[in-house]
Amino acid sequence: MARDFDLLVVGDANPDVVLSGAPRGLAYGQREQLVSGGDLVLGGSGAITACGAARLGLRTAFAGRVGDDAAGRFVLGALAERGVDVSHCVIDSRSTAMTVVLADGADRAILTAPGCLPYLTVDDVPRGVARHVHVSSYFLQPGLASGLPGFLAEERRGGATTSLDTNDDPAGTWNGLEDVLPEVDVFLPNASEARAVAGRLFGAGQESLEAAAARLGALGPAVAVKDGGDGALVWRSGELARVAAVPVEPVDTVGAGDSFDAGFIAAMLRGMSLRKCLEAAVTCGSLSTRAAGGTAAQPTWEEL
Repeated sequence: MARDFDLLVVGDANPDVVLSGAPRGLAYGQREQLVSGGDLVLGGSGAITACGAARLGLRTAFAGRVGDDAAGRFVLGALAERGVDVSHCVIDSRSTAMTVVLADGADRAILTAPGCLPYLTVDDVPRGVARHVHVSSYFLQPGLASGLPGFLAEERRGGATTSLDTNDDPAGTWNGLEDVLPEVDVFLPNASEARAVAGRLFGAGQESLEAAAARLGALGPAVAVKDGGDGALVWRSGELARVAAVPVEPVDTVGAGDSFDAGFIAAMLRGMSLRKCLEAAVTCGSLSTRAAGGTAAQPTWEEL
């Protein structure tokens, strides 16, 4: 069946205020602390993945919720400028989510006001419009999470492939994924998320990353795990591949994992091998760190 889009991203979009050189301890009592830099950029795992995919040449749509406010208009404008279709976004009476990223080298703290994010549901999401459906930030969107297994199953029955990047769980419980992962073709956690989900589902301790990926893969999906400076690995049906990181001098690592997701999906939709998909993902994630924010340095397919 012909589809309007190669990729539909369902998830979060918000402005990010990224402060570089942030202190590890904040001085309350109305003290002012100076940092080395600050940027206002497009944020949200889903939005960054959508932009990365469009940059790689995929016909990409984004479905999410933003407020009828300046922040929401900024988000929609930034997505549209990068070639992402936003016609399926819901404009909410609640405020747009907002995030402040306190970056200290390769590490960062993230403060998010969720605004309208928790109110996205599967009823807001179009059906059958894309070859692949990617879902981001599972734990920030409980309204979406509750209906996600049925929605993903419906999309797969219609011929689409699916992927999921849960991102962090602010509550630290990692609940609900046992029903979702069997409906996911590719699961895209980072190393700490993979271990946390495996621990929640299987009672596993701090086992090797390969063992955690194999446990998660037993539920059905291919499992592609981001491992920072050690590159990444992917496990599928007993097949394991590891790819080293691409050496770059990072300016800002915000959104690197989301660019990784975009690279993996773009390569998969081109019919590339599992290892080649991982190589594309690692390269996209690495190259995205060359500039501030998650989208400014995302590569084209030719650059990749």
